[in-house]
Amino acid sequence: MKNESATKFIAFLAIIATPFALGAFVLAWAPASQYSFTDPQYDGYVPPRDIAGLVERTQDSTVTVNCDLSKKEGYIGSGWVIKLKTKFSKEMPTSIITNHHVIDLCLEKKGKITIRTLAGKEFPVEVDKFDKKRDLAVLAANTKLKPLQLSQYPPLPGYWLMAVGTADGFEGSVAFGNALNWTATEVFITANISHGNSGGPLIDNEGNVIGTNTFGSKKEQYNIAMSLDAMCKKIIKCEGEYYWND
Repeated sequence: MKNESATKFIAFLAIIATPFALGAFVLAWAPASQYSFTDPQYDGYVPPRDIAGLVERTQDSTVTVNCDLSKKEGYIGSGWVIKLKTKFSKEMPTSIITNHHVIDLCLEKKGKITIRTLAGKEFPVEVDKFDKKRDLAVLAANTKLKPLQLSQYPPLPGYWLMAVGTADGFEGSVAFGNALNWTATEVFITANISHGNSGGPLIDNEGNVIGTNTFGSKKEQYNIAMSLDAMCKKIIKCEGEYYWND
């Protein structure tokens, strides 16, 4: 009888404990499930679950852009690989977006422009076209690098963002932040950018490009990237006036 009573008591405890255990599992699982859901259309505010993987993939498609005027004088910036046909595509299949101001002096003084991958491989480039007003340019290189995808959704205020580039000469630098706001051509961001970041990609939480990091504000506590909308004038073909149509 004692063994039977003990067995019944243990069974009773198991019945009582099961709902609590199940509830704890559900509570623990639910945030994890939401955290892994990173479609910016619905939840661009959360960081990606695999930040390390996203960083690595973006770094592989981000390059350092060098404008060498002489052995002693030169300028450095960043660039990101895009799927875009240029007049050099047959011989130079990789297209790269950067800022016009990164290569401006090389164009004026006929200096040498090259790109360097994070792996240390360097390639000469040709300038396909540029938009001086919106500070953008397209380069072509004789190498094969994987292009980054473009975001289908504009960054709402508060969205998680990542800036990648060669900050202050340190290749593969990464900074995290948020979208402060955006206009028809610019995205205001809290992510830190420095000299050398110019031309690098601004990435959303799915690893897609939101814009091109351009300059830091000296008076305000935010930095600025040129949005995909800014590329529609001279850099890429858009269905309408802007890439993100209303």
